[in-house]
Amino acid sequence: MSDDRMQAAVDAAEFRIPFKRYLSADGTLADAAPGFASDRSELVRLYEGMLRTRAFDTEAIALQRTGRLGTYASSLGQEAVAIGVAAAMRPEDVLVPSFREHGAQIWRGVRMEELFLYWGGDERGSDFSGPREDFPVCVPVGTQYCHGVGVGLAFSLRHEDRCSVVVGGDGSTSRGDFHEAMNMAGVWKVPAVFVVNNNQWAISVPRAAQTAAQTLAQKAIGAGIPGEQVDGCDVIAVRDAVERALDRGRRGEGATLIECLTYRLSDHTTSDDATRYREDAEVSSHWPEEPTVRLRTLLTEAHGWSRDEEEALRKEINGAVKAASDAYLQIDPQPATAIVDYTYAELPTDLKAVRDQLAER
Repeated sequence: MSDDRMQAAVDAAEFRIPFKRYLSADGTLADAAPGFASDRSELVRLYEGMLRTRAFDTEAIALQRTGRLGTYASSLGQEAVAIGVAAAMRPEDVLVPSFREHGAQIWRGVRMEELFLYWGGDERGSDFSGPREDFPVCVPVGTQYCHGVGVGLAFSLRHEDRCSVVVGGDGSTSRGDFHEAMNMAGVWKVPAVFVVNNNQWAISVPRAAQTAAQTLAQKAIGAGIPGEQVDGCDVIAVRDAVERALDRGRRGEGATLIECLTYRLSDHTTSDDATRYREDAEVSSHWPEEPTVRLRTLLTEAHGWSRDEEEALRKEINGAVKAASDAYLQIDPQPATAIVDYTYAELPTDLKAVRDQLAER
């Protein structure tokens, strides 16, 4: 092979993964920040959404610890991902969440008592009164990506000006479902946005032990779609990236993968003990980066956010969360027969016998 031909082969393609951060950990806002980052009312809305998410988290964990809720996955330190995603979406878009996006679900109209109901083991909690076409919580790791591609394909076939938005964790990008979904999203140019919350831990497995990729965003390259990284503790950067990706999808330009760099400050779920596999000092080093503090700093220093406003907002949020918790606890549980009542239009013979036994109990 000639030197010219070899050089052409080497330079066949080049790729770059951009990284964006507008709001630094000390609350400093970059000059290049999008317009809404200077709008006090918009920043307050984002801040309120993150505080509500954290208050919901706190109450859910308290309910679980007292035996009134099942295993629960906290989003402590990752609130900017859910709120940034939800704030960027239109009502007609469809959210396809994993199991840590309750902040986005609440923002989009899912009632907190419905989410408590779901995490309490009652599937009636998935029958949202709000966004009727949003998907329910997806606990299996990675399957939601395929669902999101299907939703986006349906929008394309119907010529609807809508997008699907899928959220998953860093560990899910090592699943076959993820790669299959990326591939078909690229082939079909579906209007879908894939958001990866890279909180550095796939349960007890650190990110470096479950993928050798330098970034997770670069996994989009093999599928022929763009990928980018953002600071996932910067709600402004997350919202901006998702807005741009949604605009791209609506223009018919296909899917986008966004990797949000965060850190999981909590256990993986309430059934996990993270002290078994990571040092407290490592976790402590990430607390100064968390999203609520940096946005509160910006509001205080640039927009005169006062202590009275802070206290009033927290009081309002805590009251709403407590009211939702009380409402959840007052809902009568379903009978045991509900386990088999909603799978088949007509129960098979063996399940009829099971139902009779459950009814007797």
